[in-house]
Amino acid sequence: MVPGGAPKHTPTPGYAGRGAQPQAVASARPVSPEVWNVHDANDEMPLHPETMAIIAGRPPHEPDQPMSVPVHLTSTYVAGGHVEYGRYGNPSWTAFEETLGALEGGHCVSFASGMAAIAAVFDLVEPGGTIVAPRHSYTGTVAALAEREEHGRAKAVFVDITDTAAVAEACADAAMVWFETPTNPALEVADIAAIVRAAHAHGAIVAVDNTFATPLLQRPLELGADVVVHSATKYISGHSDVLMGAAITASDELAAALVQRRSLYGAIPAPFEAFLALRGLRTLPVRLERAQATAQELVRRLDGHPALEEVRYPGFGAIVSIVVRGGAEGADALVGRTRLWVHATSLGGVESTFERRRRWPLEQPTIPEGLVRLSVGLEHVDDLHRDLVGALDSIA
Repeated sequence: MVPGGAPKHTPTPGYAGRGAQPQAVASARPVSPEVWNVHDANDEMPLHPETMAIIAGRPPHEPDQPMSVPVHLTSTYVAGGHVEYGRYGNPSWTAFEETLGALEGGHCVSFASGMAAIAAVFDLVEPGGTIVAPRHSYTGTVAALAEREEHGRAKAVFVDITDTAAVAEACADAAMVWFETPTNPALEVADIAAIVRAAHAHGAIVAVDNTFATPLLQRPLELGADVVVHSATKYISGHSDVLMGAAITASDELAAALVQRRSLYGAIPAPFEAFLALRGLRTLPVRLERAQATAQELVRRLDGHPALEEVRYPGFGAIVSIVVRGGAEGADALVGRTRLWVHATSLGGVESTFERRRRWPLEQPTIPEGLVRLSVGLEHVDDLHRDLVGALDSIA
């Protein structure tokens, strides 16, 4: 927690960013080729995000230096430096943090999991403070807020994040506004800039879970958000073999508070996980571009299928939600009849997965019983379509 309580918003130079608005982001488009305001230290050359994902967090280009930061397996450092002990830092974390921080535009603090990062961000709020959050959120986030409320550590207020006026009204007593966009699993899109303005007008911190969009499709810090959170388990690492999280902020004060929470409570990532996450992050641009293109084509082909009541897609990213006719029974039948699509939770890996979200007791009752969330992977679109449609045809 920041000494003296959750800090009130202070405008940070450079927050204006590229001027992109959420409504524009929601249109169907590939990964942006736009040049970011990031420069090479040697020649001030502006660099694209695809390039930053490759070159950031590397050792210096000197003779016999390794191309990648190796895994540093140590608990203890020789005294006299700035680290001293393994709970306070590791070069494998630093390389990952430099890269993701460059992509999001802030200071990155890595954690042992996405939930560890979320907990650290919630801890920025003084005990008893109000946290506004979407009614449709990741179930782990909802459970964490419920646990805090039960023990008097916070008050949770849930809103329809697409109703910007209602969100603004809820900001009046808020210490923090937390939201996902797109939401999980409803895929609702929030107006980030408008919510930021409303929250900051009341002195509230704004935290955005950017797991679904990644910094390649939206950069909330440039729209004024104070903190961005990732479950790096998902698209950032991208291979379903890492548990890791991250929080990114442009504020030195908030970054110091997040590092303090990690150091004191030990929610540190393992060096090998950090190494794997960075290796995955290097290929995020090509993975996301392929997965997004496949998702958009699947949405087009699935439209009007008789076994479906609805196909939900925000226009960008690689997550699609379909509502199967017949409710829970129809959705459960679907997930048991495919060969390529894997019935599994989590998302963002190279393999395509899907699941009926209401099978989890904590999922909101406003999510349809028949909703199946699809995480579109890197398999060929024709193979994925044939497998999924064959299963849908069998239950239609």
